[in-house]
Amino acid sequence: MSIFNEIISLGPSVMMPIIFFILALVFRVKIGNAFKSAMLVGVGFVGIDLIVTTLLNSLGPATQDMVQRFGLKFTVVDAGWPTGASIGWASPLVPLVVAGAIIVNILMLLLKQTKTVNIDIFNYWLLLLPGGMIYYVTNNIVIAFIACMIMYIIAFIIADKTAPKIHKMYKMKGVSFVHATCGVFVPVGILVNAIIERIPGLNKINLNPDSITKKLGVLGEPLALATFLGAGLGILAGWDAGHVMKLAVTVAAVMLLLPKMVGVVVEGVTIVREAAETTLQKKFPGREFYIGMDTALLIAEPSILATGFLLIPAALILAVILPGNRMLPFADLASIVFIISMVAPFCKKNMFRIFCTGLVILTITLYGGTALSEIYTAVAGEANISLPENVKSQELGNLVSSYNTPLGWGLIELAKLFGK
Repeated sequence: MSIFNEIISLGPSVMMPIIFFILALVFRVKIGNAFKSAMLVGVGFVGIDLIVTTLLNSLGPATQDMVQRFGLKFTVVDAGWPTGASIGWASPLVPLVVAGAIIVNILMLLLKQTKTVNIDIFNYWLLLLPGGMIYYVTNNIVIAFIACMIMYIIAFIIADKTAPKIHKMYKMKGVSFVHATCGVFVPVGILVNAIIERIPGLNKINLNPDSITKKLGVLGEPLALATFLGAGLGILAGWDAGHVMKLAVTVAAVMLLLPKMVGVVVEGVTIVREAAETTLQKKFPGREFYIGMDTALLIAEPSILATGFLLIPAALILAVILPGNRMLPFADLASIVFIISMVAPFCKKNMFRIFCTGLVILTITLYGGTALSEIYTAVAGEANISLPENVKSQELGNLVSSYNTPLGWGLIELAKLFGK
């Protein structure tokens, strides 16, 4: 188990190439091409990580200055998804959940209940975090384990159902996303889209990068849009002109470079996917299979990035105006882009509809974070999570997570019926 934890700690950029190299050999790819596939995936994830880290490091100070500028103070602090991941991987459930998740995937494949071979092992923390909170509430490892597997099975169902539309919109073939956060919010996007479709006037609003470019020309292109949004966030943060311009250029660079790195990953995935398709078709004629990947591959879409930037100040406004909310969006503000990554195809790539969906999602996560803050804080304490001095006296949560989705939150509340 210690070796497994060591590999997990290295992150997707190391873990994914190892998995892809093994998969390539299993599907009889020549060793040279297997190496190429693995390294393309690894290099792509390194590129994505560098670009996303640059984005987070640039937006982080801006969001912090926004919070300070507007004097926002709450009793629950958003400690960020890395804190949630650390809590999850520190859970006593790790051996059970890791083994159980692999077995569940194999059984679902054999029973034809899924098309997905999920290799996104790092994001098992999305099961482990709410599972650890349920274990804290119930002191029953069986109940906690069952809850984790329920989340995982539902994530598989959503992954299979969403794959065709994701393939079409993102021009990615043969992949799916077994994600216990992003996937769970797809029904929210479908519902919001259906409601807007029935409201005269609102159903005519069509804001997507293509239509904006047609109307505004060069100024409507994703690169220009990202520049304006970056500058706007810098202005809201109260920065001087130099820092505003620097943030604008950084955000524009992310918009331009991120799709190129995603393309590198997809090139590596394609080598294994095509080999897997050939091999599996021989053994299972007529069946279709997907490779389960991280949703980091989806955020390069301009409509997702642009809407994610718009939702940053919106999240702060929501936190202030929602009655009863005690959670301060903070460390995860720049990661909001991830929680809308799977809803875009179901909102017709329309930024207005994605934005409205994002508002509903943020409302849910803020209230969920508020309601479960005591349990989250206690589990973080048991995991010996190291936190800055200025937040140690407050309760904790994280905005972009699985425990405060309708599914995670519901399972934790249900578990309270079986409490200690």
